[in-house]
Amino acid sequence: MPNPLPPAGPQRTLALAQLSNSLGDGAYYVTSALYFTHVVGLAPARIGLGLTVAWAVGSVVGVPLGRIADRRGPRGTAVLLALATGAAVASFLAVRDFLPFLVAACLYASAQSGLAAARQALLAGLVAKEDRTGALAHLQSTLNAGLAVGAALGGLALSAGTRSAYLTVFAIDALSFVLCALVLLRLPALAPTSAVRGAKLEVLRDRPYAAVTLLNTVLLLRMPLLSVGLPLWINERTDAPTWLVSALFILNTGAVMLFQVRTARSVSGLPTAARAIRRSGVLMLLACGVFAASAAGSVWAAVAALVGGSVLLVAAEMLQSAGSWQLGFDLAPAGRVGEYQGFFGTGVTVARTLGPLLLTALLMGMGTTGWLLLGGLVLAASYALGPVARWAAKTRQDPASVPVATSTA
Repeated sequence: MPNPLPPAGPQRTLALAQLSNSLGDGAYYVTSALYFTHVVGLAPARIGLGLTVAWAVGSVVGVPLGRIADRRGPRGTAVLLALATGAAVASFLAVRDFLPFLVAACLYASAQSGLAAARQALLAGLVAKEDRTGALAHLQSTLNAGLAVGAALGGLALSAGTRSAYLTVFAIDALSFVLCALVLLRLPALAPTSAVRGAKLEVLRDRPYAAVTLLNTVLLLRMPLLSVGLPLWINERTDAPTWLVSALFILNTGAVMLFQVRTARSVSGLPTAARAIRRSGVLMLLACGVFAASAAGSVWAAVAALVGGSVLLVAAEMLQSAGSWQLGFDLAPAGRVGEYQGFFGTGVTVARTLGPLLLTALLMGMGTTGWLLLGGLVLAASYALGPVARWAAKTRQDPASVPVATSTA
């Protein structure tokens, strides 16, 4: 099995920064909804509205923030955005009404989106092209490990159920981003790129890259499937016990921690990335078929189908992640990685924002047919990505930014 630790040097430092704030985020994710309802006193509908607006704003702001990372240097930008994220989390401690909550949530989402783009630009400047997908696999494993430990800490706060317990979680999350900023300062500073001039965002005029991003967004519907679609399906359409929701989350997290690095080793350029994404589409279709079958049997048959479908789902996730990382980096022009990664990252926000509505309509409204439509949609997008990526590669002005631009997938 591959070494779970990334190589010493910048990759390991980046992983340590990822670990530091993912611990806090894990605790935040499992407690935030109850904090905003029980402590702040907001209605669930208003929380959902506020978070939807915030992440919509964050997806838009992430692109110019990524460009700032290119123009001003990714390390300094990442440090400032980590501190801004910590300040946003700390501001939640003083929120007592909807409008301050909305402002704090918009600041949080914008800083998080910009931080993700700046980190990608930082990684691109510190890690050789051939090692980037492997480095991102290590970071994803680290992220999942941190989230799992943080979620356990958040569970302690949920068990206590007191206001002080919730406030402690938010304070820990805020401090985790301060620690992240301090760790990032250990990395060497990168000079701003001279390729970024003027006020225009080139990525907004790059139709091939936009098409790649759109198709990748369809593949990212797997994210709300695990957090929203499956829990609703298990509770409403199967006889499986509700605790299985938590067990499947642990299964997914653990598998990514153990096998994401190994999976990423098979991806080294555009052809192998396209191949991995096609395989992920086939596995996703199979997973959807197995999940649909979970509604037709006994309790144990449902549990077996849901576990089997979850294994297929996490395999599809790891292949899709590795392939999309390669495409996102290889198709970004040299000197504009932060800007382009900021745009590519909007797919995550869109999938998380609109995905729950789509999945609810398909799975709860159409049942087995909805599952098959979802699987077919993902399969079609996975097969379309290869030709679209080759189209995008042919339009790159900087051949060095696309190592395998003319190969067939």
